[in-house]
Amino acid sequence: KQAEKAVHQKKEQSKTKCRKARRRHINLVAEFNRRQRKNIWLETHIWHAKRFHMVKKWGYCLGDSPTEKCYRACYRAMTNHCLLQDLSYYCCLELTGKENELLKQLARICSIDTGLTFEEACCLSGRFEGSLNLYQADRYPEDMLGPVTFIWKPRGCSENRQLWIWMHPALKQDILRELKAIFQCTEPQDIYIPEPVTTSIQEEEQMDVVLSLGKKRKKEDKEGERAVPVKKIIGDGTRDPFQSYSWISQTTGIVISDRTMEILRYRLIGPLSHSVLTETLKAASLQTV
Repeated sequence: KQAEKAVHQKKEQSKTKCRKARRRHINLVAEFNRRQRKNIWLETHIWHAKRFHMVKKWGYCLGDSPTEKCYRACYRAMTNHCLLQDLSYYCCLELTGKENELLKQLARICSIDTGLTFEEACCLSGRFEGSLNLYQADRYPEDMLGPVTFIWKPRGCSENRQLWIWMHPALKQDILRELKAIFQCTEPQDIYIPEPVTTSIQEEEQMDVVLSLGKKRKKEDKEGERAVPVKKIIGDGTRDPFQSYSWISQTTGIVISDRTMEILRYRLIGPLSHSVLTETLKAASLQTV
């Protein structure tokens, strides 16, 4: 009886026995795509999951507080070097249309009494980012929606301008509803079609293929290179997968697009933040036709 009990309790051997095989890039990406189907992950989720206590808020899985080993490292980076924060869970709404029409309607949901507005010269040129509080249309100082930050795309040859408004995910639905009301954007322009969810059997087959490729990976193996999965972010924690993500107004031509999780946002803190940016970003050469 003891022998039979030991046989039943014997666990199945893992397909990836050693840690080196589990830590291969091809296996990490496949695991990343599989596990985030339940909770929306950011691009830096794996890094945060090792060093932070994760919580589920606003439809995302976010790092709440660092573990004990990370306090000194974060403080040292913030005071002497550079500390990066991932703010990609913040929602981004893009407005596209004629500048005069945009400013005319946006003036209804903000007030010059609170400070800067969308018409500020330094912000309107696209050189600086602005911040303000939004209210329901023509309801200032009552019915406040919440604080937002915005940035204009610099002027080009076209008459249309682009404006990006960033807000907390808890405020997104209220602000989006107000923007669609003042610009009369009711017609959906684009409808998001989600990718078909693979069954568990199909996922296991894909994992078997990935693992077999990982064991026999060679630089000159063309098939292995094509079979490497691509890291992708699935869905948006603040939007229904079957909901439209772009709306257009038939009267004004204004287009409102939901760019959440399409535009990443990071914050750099520390005395060496500017040096990190200058070393990381390289200026592109202007090409005139």
